[in-house]
Amino acid sequence: MPSDLVIVYHRQPYEEVVVDGRTEYRENKSPNGIVPTLKSFFGRVDKGAWVAWKEAEDPANPDFERVIEIDDAYGRYTVSRLPLTKEQVSSFYHISSKEAFWPILHGFKERYNYDPVDWPTFREVNWAFAEAAANEAAEGAVVWVHDYNLWLVPGYLRKLRPDVKISFFHHTPFPSADMFNALPWRKEILESLLACDVVGFHIPRYVNNFYSAARSLLDVDSSRREKVVPEMNAVTSALSEQSVVTEISYEGRSIRLQASPVGVDVGYIETLAASPETEEKVKAIKAEKGDCKLVLSVGRTDYTKGGVEQLESFERLLESNPALRGKLRLMHVSVAANANMTAYQEIQEQLEALAGRINGRYGTFEYQPVALISRPVPFSDLVAYYRAAEVAWITPLADGMNLVCKEFCAARTDGDGVLVLSEFAGAAVELGAAVPTNPFSHRSMDSGILYALDLPEEDRRGRMRDLREIVARHDIRFWAEDQMQAFEGRMTTGVAAE
Repeated sequence: MPSDLVIVYHRQPYEEVVVDGRTEYRENKSPNGIVPTLKSFFGRVDKGAWVAWKEAEDPANPDFERVIEIDDAYGRYTVSRLPLTKEQVSSFYHISSKEAFWPILHGFKERYNYDPVDWPTFREVNWAFAEAAANEAAEGAVVWVHDYNLWLVPGYLRKLRPDVKISFFHHTPFPSADMFNALPWRKEILESLLACDVVGFHIPRYVNNFYSAARSLLDVDSSRREKVVPEMNAVTSALSEQSVVTEISYEGRSIRLQASPVGVDVGYIETLAASPETEEKVKAIKAEKGDCKLVLSVGRTDYTKGGVEQLESFERLLESNPALRGKLRLMHVSVAANANMTAYQEIQEQLEALAGRINGRYGTFEYQPVALISRPVPFSDLVAYYRAAEVAWITPLADGMNLVCKEFCAARTDGDGVLVLSEFAGAAVELGAAVPTNPFSHRSMDSGILYALDLPEEDRRGRMRDLREIVARHDIRFWAEDQMQAFEGRMTTGVAAE
């Protein structure tokens, strides 16, 4: 039976576990995240499908299950799995997506390298995704494509199935035109995205950047621009915009551009934060740290996350403020995004060297200034640390959104705690009550964390109240509904939804 809704995403929508030689498909352990939210839309349609990839030694093996049926709490839906060889995965994902696209999207032109990119393989994989979606979609179905490694899917899908309605969501930043146009395949990518009915981004800045890039290469006109709403326009953010393009025209077609910030599952996090198990963990953490103040930083081992710059700031802090030695600890969680990539290995080595140097200079038998955690931390434990820390220090050099800062606010059911947030995180345009910091400035980084540590309780609670209010309003369901409503508005009236 053809599907009314097809979601195209590189990840499979379950955890694959082998038990006694048999493969079992289990729901994701944590309901917090994008995948469970996307699956929830299957309950609105008669038939849903998901398209993803799975590594296969031999894609031609007749025993490989290309299509499986899943029946879980979200209903019954089909998963089409594209068998990709190890070489295809490396070319399509690790090289093209991470070595060429990732640095450009985040503004690191000096790390950009397109020489090893095998563009025919990237096209081939994107065509396979488009073909699978075309095969699954019913007449007039909605196809929702996700993220930059599937940039070419909308263009291919429009040729294969001109009847379907296509939406695309960009989960990373979208850079300025002069940065994006460093990609030799820029026109092909933009033409594909303009085959959509709706193109979604986290914040207005990325929307305007996309329009600017499209206009630089193609005959694209803005047919509608709107004032950015106050809750998406914090003046403390370097990414704020006063107005945003919401509708453009290209080759006789109208495309809706939508800014919808991805959020977190606030209800789930609050429930977890209030559980007896979490309360016990919080008590244990507070007892262990004693009268030390705990600063928490959580991110991936990636040059975009600013981990090295943060540890350097922490070292300067202890050097210039002797009174903080023995009274301030940093828990820096930095989990490798991909251990096999040289760029990330270099960052990990720098983090380890810095943490070792700081602990060597200022540590004692009783006091270790930095705890560097390089392995994944269970989410339930992370929530306990969110509750126990005095400050969350989130300082990426560039970040499409950043959900850690929102998780921290959602977990602070006690109404206390301070968030120090980089101006260059997409979330900064919403979270105006955070203490802003510029990770490119030593003075801003050092003074920002000192200011947060010295905030009176009344100020801390006032800021956290405002932060929790916007995080609750812009939760993960708001994001999904906002995207879908814009899409449905385009389909039912032909005019952008207000």
